[in-house]
Amino acid sequence: MKNTVILIMNNGMGKADETLQQKLIGKYFELLLQNNDLPNAICFYTDGVKLVCEGSPVIGQLQKLESKGTRLIVCSTCLDHLELAGKVQIGIVGGMGDILEAQIKAEKVITL
Repeated sequence: MKNTVILIMNNGMGKADETLQQKLIGKYFELLLQNNDLPNAICFYTDGVKLVCEGSPVIGQLQKLESKGTRLIVCSTCLDHLELAGKVQIGIVGGMGDILEAQIKAEKVITL
């Protein structure tokens, strides 16, 4: 997973009610943290930016991933559009260019 980028565009994982989506992404992050081979970056855009903001149930897991070297890249355009710019708790706020750069450098891109 070292040269992998994960793209997250939902406020959770999958297409279900928000509670289930967040439960699934929480489990995914927990299992990811048990692995020593972590992705290079996780990129958050559209509704996915909500996961890095106040009230997100996965902030603790994201803090652990970041502390282990995974870059968390958050779309500034999405934050502005959703009026969440002042609520970011974790990650690097960047533009679509930063997300594109992470994808280009990656050997593998996974979309959740």
